[in-house]
Amino acid sequence: MAADSSPAPPARAPVPLATPRRFTLAFLASLGVLLMVLAAAPLIGSAPVDFRAAFAGRSPDAEILFQARLPRVLLAALAGGALAVAGVLFQALLRNPLATPYTLGVSSGASLGAVIAIVTGLRTAFALPGVWICAFAGAFITLAVVIGAGRSAGRISAFTLLLAGVSVNAICIAVVLFLQYFSSLAQSFAIVRWLMGGVEPVSYPTLAAIALLVGAVVIYAFSQARNWNLLSVGEAWGASRGVQVQRLMMGGYLSASLLTGAVTAITGPIGFVGLIVPHALRILMGPDHRVLLPCAFLAGAAFLTACDTAARVMLSPADVPVGVVTALLGGPFFILLLHRRGGKA
Repeated sequence: MAADSSPAPPARAPVPLATPRRFTLAFLASLGVLLMVLAAAPLIGSAPVDFRAAFAGRSPDAEILFQARLPRVLLAALAGGALAVAGVLFQALLRNPLATPYTLGVSSGASLGAVIAIVTGLRTAFALPGVWICAFAGAFITLAVVIGAGRSAGRISAFTLLLAGVSVNAICIAVVLFLQYFSSLAQSFAIVRWLMGGVEPVSYPTLAAIALLVGAVVIYAFSQARNWNLLSVGEAWGASRGVQVQRLMMGGYLSASLLTGAVTAITGPIGFVGLIVPHALRILMGPDHRVLLPCAFLAGAAFLTACDTAARVMLSPADVPVGVVTALLGGPFFILLLHRRGGKA
């Protein structure tokens, strides 16, 4: 009987693992940057704030700080962290460095739901803004369609999932453009403004609900960091090392889609965060998901908070959509980072 001539897989995964010291330094650096941004952002704006008066409850300082700026800063941090983690998950799931939280159509589904709410004039539903409800419903329906289309013979693969997501994404965009074409001038303006993405102050109970949802999903993603290292090499590689590939892929897709859908439903589609933050951290800190995931959450939160702060003051007192700012600031920075560290990348 002839011996099997196929080459044996190497004994160690090709993902370079970070040392405990490197993990600690990366985590503390990301946390330090986020804390500095969170401390500075509420102080920046068109109107100065007297902290003594604000904490004493005197108007208008208390309203500016606690009702306008602080909820907006906290929402930007949660959204940025969620989008960055979703980007890491989609890139590991699809093994594609260009994958973003919007690659598989969840954002387009949310956008379609929001556009339907705007065109039909739905203002509230279940005591929440109608745009939020319809956007989240659109993301959920898109998620179900992509999973159904991407599943074959009881299993899903990254390739079929990607094809299904791209197809659904194109369909949703086409329907959005169709609805916008036949909408009124006011509706068309509202649609364009929503599609640009923006962070607005929300109530503290809403912030708490978002934080619970994002926190639960992010904790799950962190707990699977070792498995993401293995899956990012390949499905066969992960399965040969004990990873339940189908369960992990489904969990990763659901987690990343839930993060994307929840954030997009409230802020609109904010691009670039899920692409630039994971890429920049991989260049600076390496590809180990045990470091990459927590640092992506912290760095994504700091990045979007800084961008939203710039959006508030760039053309003060008018607000620039933060989606525009993420592209204007993130694009050149990303190109420069790749140019300077291209050899290491």
